[in-house]
Order: sequence, then structure tokens, then C-alpha cells
Amino acid sequence: MKIFEQLYRQNFITQQQLDKIKQQDEQPVSVHWDVRTLLYPGILLVTTALGILVYENIDTIGHTAIIITIGVACAACFMYCFRKANKYAHVKVESPNILFDYILLTACLLLLTFMGYLQYQYNVFGARWGLAVFIPMVILFFCAYYFDHIGVLSIAITNLATWLGITVTPVQILKQNDFSSDHIIYTGIISGVALVVFSTITQQKNIKAHFAFTYKNFGANILFIALLAAMFNHHNIYLIWFIAILLVAYWLFNNAVKENVFYFLVISILYAYIALCYVVIELLILIADEGSLYLGTIYFIGSGIGLIRLLMYYNKKLKHDAGI
Repeated sequence: MKIFEQLYRQNFITQQQLDKIKQQDEQPVSVHWDVRTLLYPGILLVTTALGILVYENIDTIGHTAIIITIGVACAACFMYCFRKANKYAHVKVESPNILFDYILLTACLLLLTFMGYLQYQYNVFGARWGLAVFIPMVILFFCAYYFDHIGVLSIAITNLATWLGITVTPVQILKQNDFSSDHIIYTGIISGVALVVFSTITQQKNIKAHFAFTYKNFGANILFIALLAAMFNHHNIYLIWFIAILLVAYWLFNNAVKENVFYFLVISILYAYIALCYVVIELLILIADEGSLYLGTIYFIGSGIGLIRLLMYYNKKLKHDAGI
């Protein structure tokens, strides 16, 4: 406080600003979000430690004992959540207490460990790998909606993408780790569009409308990545995919400005910029002379500066429109 009083005496701040600082200094400081932020990595560390424990002591502990332990811990966490959960509603439902979200997250992560361990060690689902992902995916989506947990929803959407990739992709492609396969690219495009559309439906129907951002975030990123992969892999028709990226970026950009969401504005510009850079590089390769190197250098320097200035402009504009 002495520092602020000194600043006031030196006319760096006004009396009104000093009074506000003193008023804030007398009030208690909430550490609610600090504690919640620390709990998330805590849960990840616990589940990671469990995996390391299993890996290092697999011969001494035994598979059956490990599976039973994980299953019991998972069941206990779910029992606690069902007992403490508030009644389901289409609108946002607050957690009954601060530990609830983290116990639910632990239960869901243990569920994935349990199902993965069963399939890996005992091959419960045989060659039907998709079933080993589909069952926990359904449970995760149910938990995300019933308990109103965005973190669990994110895990469920990740499982959905995994399940779709396994389901539509031939086994030999998965074994060869060929992620440039057209099966995966087109599945990414379809699933990305579906998630973005579902986010819109979620908002319009007002069914867990606060989930819309998560659906749209996953959908937009998956769609852009799949379109870029198609552009890179289908070299002979890359301009068609470039136009598709620009159309998606244009729609997302306008939507972001309309809803005043800077995040989606940024990713729409960045993905469009990546696609544009690829086209420019291809054109410079066609020129293939000494001047193309200088042109490329000038382009990347100039476009980089322009990109930063564009983002700064829209950042200020959105803040101004939001009255910040």
C-alpha cells in the first residue's frame, strides 16, 4: 500500500484510484479458482501415477488384483457422484461441492484405464477394437450431461473421434500408423461438420447451451485439420481444398464477430493463413528461380506483420463492442 501512496504523491494515480485500491486491499481475496486449478493437475498426476505403478509392478501385483483395484476405485467414485449429484436440468447445474467435479473426473479417467486394461490384457472384445472405445464413450456422454461436466464432455468427444477413426479405418492402416489415409481425412471432415452443427442445435434448443463452445471448439479444429490434411495429401487438387478452407474460415470468422468470440476469430484466421502459405509456397516452387527465395522471404515477413496487426485490430474491436 505504501507504494501506491507514493505513486499518488508523485501524481501517477488519482485520489479516486488510490481509494479503490485501499478498498480492494481491505477485502478478503478469494483463492477458489486457484485451488480448483491446482486440483486438475492433481487428478492427472494421480491417474498417471496409477499407470506408472501398474507398469512397474505388473509382475508382482498381478493383473487380476490391479483390475479389481481400479474397478473398485472407479465404482466408489461413481457411487459418490450419483449420491451427491443435483437433479438433471437442461440449463447449467452447479456442482454440489468443490470436490464433486474432481471425483467425477477421476471416475471417468479410471473407467478409461479399466476398459483399456481389460481389452489389452484379456482381449475381452476380441478384434472389435471399436467396441472397447464405444462403451466408455456412451458412459462418458451420459456422465457429461447428467452431472453437467464440460471436462468429461471433452473426454467423451475425444473418445468419439477415436471410435470413428477405428470404425471406418481398415485394420492394416492402423497397424501401419498411416494417418494420411483418406478414410481418416474424410471422417475428420464429416465429424468436424457434425460437431459444429450440433453446437448450433445445442444453443437453439437450449439443451446444455453452455456445452456449445466445447462442441464448436472440437468441431472447428478437427474440420480445419482434416481439410488441411486433404489439401496436403491431394496435391493435384489442392486449390479446391484451399477454397473449402477459406469458405469455412469465412463462416467461422463472421460467426465469431457476430457472437463476439475472439478465440474462434483467431483460429479461423490462423488456419486460413496456413492454407494461404501453402498455396504461396507451391506458386514459388513453380517459379523456381533466384527471385522466388526473396519473394518468399518478403511474403512471410510482410504477411506475418499483417497477421499480427489484423489480430490486434479485431481484438480491440471486439473489446470495444463488448464494452470492455
